[in-house]
Amino acid sequence: MRNKFNKYLKPAFLMAVCLVAGVAQAAGADVQAFVQAHPGIASLALVGLIGETEIKGLEIALAKINDQVKEHGEKALAEAKRGIDMSTSVKTTVDELLVKQGELVAQVTELEQKAARRGTEDGGAQLKSMGYQLIESEDFKKSVGALQEGKGGKLAIGVKAITSASNSAGQGVNPQVLPGVLTMPARRLTIRDLVAPGRTASNLVRYLKETGFTNNAAPTGEGTRKPESTITYALTDASVKKIAHFIKASSEILEDFPALQSQIDGRLTYGLDFIEEGQLLKGSGSGNNLNGIYTQATAYSAPMAITGATRIDTLRLMLLQAELAEYPSDGIVLNPIDWAGIELTKDSTGQYIIGNPQGTLSPTLWSRPVVATQAMTVDTALVGAFKLAAQIFDRSDAGIVISTENEDDFVNNLVTILIERRLAFAVYRPEAFIKNANFDGVA
Repeated sequence: MRNKFNKYLKPAFLMAVCLVAGVAQAAGADVQAFVQAHPGIASLALVGLIGETEIKGLEIALAKINDQVKEHGEKALAEAKRGIDMSTSVKTTVDELLVKQGELVAQVTELEQKAARRGTEDGGAQLKSMGYQLIESEDFKKSVGALQEGKGGKLAIGVKAITSASNSAGQGVNPQVLPGVLTMPARRLTIRDLVAPGRTASNLVRYLKETGFTNNAAPTGEGTRKPESTITYALTDASVKKIAHFIKASSEILEDFPALQSQIDGRLTYGLDFIEEGQLLKGSGSGNNLNGIYTQATAYSAPMAITGATRIDTLRLMLLQAELAEYPSDGIVLNPIDWAGIELTKDSTGQYIIGNPQGTLSPTLWSRPVVATQAMTVDTALVGAFKLAAQIFDRSDAGIVISTENEDDFVNNLVTILIERRLAFAVYRPEAFIKNANFDGVA
């Protein structure tokens, strides 16, 4: 199309005017009126949709018809003045010329329809083509009048630039569509990995826990009564709780966008894991909530006094408190902000004490791994014997159920996607965990 446009741009105006003028003369109509009635022809000529061969062919055919009609008309007029009627052969010839003239007019109509169809294929944009701009311009009307009078003339017409706007060529530009779905960020979940795993086939986990031991063992003499020690026990229950949620989607979108199903499943599973982490750490234990580690942990009480204790010192004292309870800690849980503050701590010379900007090792402090999670609030800390003193009992893994029989889903072509998980959580020894609710660097 671009080659045609460049090739025919210069002579386009002259060819369009000749074409329109010839058709108008053949039809016995006023040139300017015909141009305004058939603007599609000039438009087609200008944009190169009518080839040079078609234009020349129409011009030659119209010229021949014009000459023949003129010749027969002058002859018939002369004979009429002498009182001679038009012969049958002349009438036949004129009829044939009129038929050919009608065929040419039909071709003109077809070309106009081609221009109209092209406008529809281009999205029906309400744009004026170059031809329409030409026909409507006052300069064109004056030039056509000058041609009728046998005068020459020049014509310059401004054409609006084609742009990527929605009302221009922009509708023909296809966007680049990236595959899949860009999901929101997901938190790294770690608490489940800290505690011991387990499974249950019941809705209740019950265990016998030693609650006290009075050790009266002592050296005894011969024939004397031996000292008696005492041990107390208590039955403790950890009931199975359910974490669940669902989402609705239309059956059509799941059929038309298969990848969406797996994306929804993944997000629903993540939603369960996210809530589970909060429950394992800080569940209240009331109602349908798990009884979390931090909720049951022993409050921090410094085993010894240290002047000007830092957060690093405080964590060491928390570890000491657990060790004095005979439960050596195997992990530290902090908020990422608190851990960053510890890593950025410097000595008097400006050297990092803990952090190493070029280090690649896993975060550790006092030989214990550090887990940084936003499930812990800022200025709080937790240490403990996670593997020894706490255990998860999975009753059923996360399972996805899809149904169309929920509420009025069937008649609305909706699908309900439900996911749930059942588990119990036992904190065997709350004293094995030490919590600090004021972890701001003060001992």
